Amino acid sequence: MSDINPSSLLVIISAPSGGGKTTVSEQLLARHPNIVRAITCTTRAPREGEKDGVDYYFLDADSFLKRVQAGHFLEHAIVHGNSYGTLKSEVLGKLRAGKDVLLTIDVQGAAAIKAKAETDPDLKGALVTVFITPPSLTILEERLKSRGKDAPTVIQRRLGIARHEIAQWKHYDYLIISTTIPQDLQQMETILAAEKMRCERCQPPSLD
Repeated sequence: MSDINPSSLLVIISAPSGGGKTTVSEQLLARHPNIVRAITCTTRAPREGEKDGVDYYFLDADSFLKRVQAGHFLEHAIVHGNSYGTLKSEVLGKLRAGKDVLLTIDVQGAAAIKAKAETDPDLKGALVTVFITPPSLTILEERLKSRGKDAPTVIQRRLGIARHEIAQWKHYDYLIISTTIPQDLQQMETILAAEKMRCERCQPPSLD
């Protein structure tokens, strides 16, 4: 029998770059104390002000590889030459503590965790996947330009990646068509409230 509270959720949010996942995630964490972030492992060096075990678990390349080979990660990837990964123990530990765990990851990472969940009843029972995207690539392009962070060539590369990512929306439990931050957040909170009320996650009513 599982020692995880059936009402605890593992919430995955994916979105193309500029789709709004980071903002929505930050708002959820700020408004809901029971929702916590799963801390990711990385081989990159800490940036100024970052703390091990708070922002990331900072590992050297050999330690990271050993964890990969031991099957400790739910998902892992190389980004800009550095390795990143989500530990199964990190997620399950927080679920067992009665927390809802939030992961903002790309479509490949989400697919890897969904595959792992198929053979792990604890993960499968907790997992909720949400894809957030603007209604069109044109609007996404406008958002990326308005941020003022990227050169035109970088934006076009991001849009090419986004086209592939958005095509994966049908593999998620929920789709949020992004409009404004308050509306996106409200839709996300509605999803979580509904998932909490699923019969398999509820305590049965007393018949006494």
